[in-house]
Amino acid sequence: MTLRDAVKTAVNGVGKQALLLSQTAANGALTTEQRVSAFRQIITLETGTTWLRRSKAIERDFGLSDVFLKFEGDNPTGTQKDRIAFAQVEDALRTGYGEVAVATCGNYGVAVALAAKLAGMKCHIFIPAGYHTDRLGEMEQLGGVIHRPAGSYEDVVRLSSQRAAAEGWYDANPGGRNTELQIAAYATIGEEIASELGRAPVCCAVPVSNGTLFAGIHRGLGNGDSTMMIAASSTAKNPIVYSFRKGFRECVDLDPAKIHETVINEPLINWHSFDGAEALKAIYASRGRAYNISDERMRKMTTYLAEREALRVLPASTAGLIALLRMHEEGILPDGQHVAVLTAKR
Repeated sequence: MTLRDAVKTAVNGVGKQALLLSQTAANGALTTEQRVSAFRQIITLETGTTWLRRSKAIERDFGLSDVFLKFEGDNPTGTQKDRIAFAQVEDALRTGYGEVAVATCGNYGVAVALAAKLAGMKCHIFIPAGYHTDRLGEMEQLGGVIHRPAGSYEDVVRLSSQRAAAEGWYDANPGGRNTELQIAAYATIGEEIASELGRAPVCCAVPVSNGTLFAGIHRGLGNGDSTMMIAASSTAKNPIVYSFRKGFRECVDLDPAKIHETVINEPLINWHSFDGAEALKAIYASRGRAYNISDERMRKMTTYLAEREALRVLPASTAGLIALLRMHEEGILPDGQHVAVLTAKR
């Protein structure tokens, strides 16, 4: 199996001011308080506050109004993963760790590697042996120590967590004790949307994989039913979408043998969503909906955004936008402001 989870246009860099702050954050001779203070300033400078803009092209071409795109590709490594990566490394720094471990198929590993480097920490990155990522070289350039165990992504998450516990490394993997921290980090996306619009939107459409991003944005928008949350993922390959469409109130795992990754859908799929319970609750609490999206529609939407919006977007990032347009096609999209979150640049 050869897969490519690749953001190809990120510079993985930060500004001069952040590099100066890194000299303090990475200095083991200083107090923890001094280092954490410097690292928090790096987070403020470099992550989040990504742009939100109205898409007149989509409005004209699809017969809609008040459609806004929230583009997470502005983050240092080109995806929303920087928000949680920097939050995890800050927590590791604050609690006295010198090394951090994470399992990844690509994007999260680069984000954690960059954050760890700026904090003066060693980063262990576990990538399933059967996966190929074009971002492997970037992880190594950022000082990441690469481990390639056999197994699925979910298997490697478990293995890397076990290794972290045995070696005394900080575990930055999703789920468990990290759920609250990561949801809080992603809540800033919802807060930014509401702040820039002046109110919470009527609908917010988000690609889902583990569910953490979806649950976080819902929290940032107020945790209520004022914004309908729309989840979207690869067809029949995500437990959150599957469970909702079956009417289940609990997120159920899928059969791993029936999950087949492609170059387009890989960032979205899994047989177990680590924060699926939180995401499913968010759909129900917001009176939301969930959609299966085909690879072909994601591919076409990537081309469309490049031509009409001059945006280089990872195909999987378009799933939420496609679901929003599906609701319009079905005649069930309510009036008001709508936001689609684009999670990564290409």
